[in-house]
Amino acid sequence: MFQQVKQRSSFQSALSIGEVIYHTTVRSARSGHSNAVISLVLNIVQSCMLAAVFYLMFSVLGLKGAALRGDFLLYVLSGIFMFMTHIKTVGSVMGATDPTSPMMQHAPMTTAVSLISSALSSLYMQTLSLAVILFFYHVVITPVIIDKPIGALGMHLLAWSTGFAVGLVFFALKPWFPRFVGVASTLYRRVNMFASGKMFVANTLPSAMLAMFDWNPLFHIIDQCRGFVFNNYFPRNSSIEYPIYVGLGLFMIGLMLEFYTRQYASSSWSARR
Repeated sequence: MFQQVKQRSSFQSALSIGEVIYHTTVRSARSGHSNAVISLVLNIVQSCMLAAVFYLMFSVLGLKGAALRGDFLLYVLSGIFMFMTHIKTVGSVMGATDPTSPMMQHAPMTTAVSLISSALSSLYMQTLSLAVILFFYHVVITPVIIDKPIGALGMHLLAWSTGFAVGLVFFALKPWFPRFVGVASTLYRRVNMFASGKMFVANTLPSAMLAMFDWNPLFHIIDQCRGFVFNNYFPRNSSIEYPIYVGLGLFMIGLMLEFYTRQYASSSWSARR
């Protein structure tokens, strides 16, 4: 009642919001486990297990020769890293704190902070896991040679940003259709196990099969990433512009849906879940 409100400059407000985002990001990153190191290890183990499954599957089926010329395990990892970054970001953003959460009663906390923090925590975990796996692969097994590392890193960020956009749409729709969104998000992640194109080379696909995959932004991201990783692969059936445009479109739709949902947020929605 007698609290004096001190006017802050735009820079001070930005620092304050940045501090809130930082602490919320740390909290989100530790949500998988109370110990941040164990949470990172679990994420690394999950990526390694998925890589091992695909490596064994290609070896048993004798399909290693059909992959790109170069390091076969790097070919497998280039698809898995993009897939994991995209899917993990979708799940993290979709599970961000919603407008009806008690956390939103605290003044600095907003849904924007929650969404940004969830996305940044996912990017942090996936990027750190990527660095650790490549480091040990480089040191223990064989030197890692990436033809265009800046371009490959750009595809990693593009996989993250498109995952942010897809997760934002699911997040905005979840209060209205909680069961449908749960089923749709699970279906999206399961379909991407195959439709992402991480198990095959896009240049080898006939036009009839290409139509089954080129709708998926992640398919283009993985194919373009392999073009940056290997110096003897030139993607012809994918583009960088398509996932950028799709990501921007979904991001704008997600922002409009989230704004509309926030206007009608009610604590009684929790009874529908």
